[in-house]
Amino acid sequence: MPERSSMLAPAHILRTLPRPQFSTLQSSIFPVYFGLQTAVPLVLALTYPGEKVAGRFGTSGLSGVFSESNRWNTLVPIMTTFLGGITNLLVIQPATAKVMRQRKEQESIDGKKYTDAGPHSKEMMKLNKSFGKLHQLSAVVNLAALAATIYYGVVLAERLN
Repeated sequence: MPERSSMLAPAHILRTLPRPQFSTLQSSIFPVYFGLQTAVPLVLALTYPGEKVAGRFGTSGLSGVFSESNRWNTLVPIMTTFLGGITNLLVIQPATAKVMRQRKEQESIDGKKYTDAGPHSKEMMKLNKSFGKLHQLSAVVNLAALAATIYYGVVLAERLN
């Protein structure tokens, strides 16, 4: 379950690696993770298995996903996961990377790391607050995508004979 490990692994990695190496690792992993989180729902939609009705399989693939009868049990969860991935990939992750760069610049100006004990400059406190909000937003988006993925998995599992 990739979402579960993506939520648990960072805490362990942060305890293991120094913060700068942790940030470098996260910065290189997240674009790949969010790219996969965006691509996998597309693959799921393209490979949607048509439902077996009266001994015959119904519409499969994109036509099946966009069928009115599958709107809530298939289209909505797949789109939720896709939108979560693309939002993280194209909006939240770049904004977070920008704040991280700004914090690095502010560290040079302040002569103090953002992780050092306070007091911090108003600019650094503002950047730390922005980073925290973006991090929380990304976590909420990931949880929504995880819930949608689990729901879609249950929908598929219920179809098994």
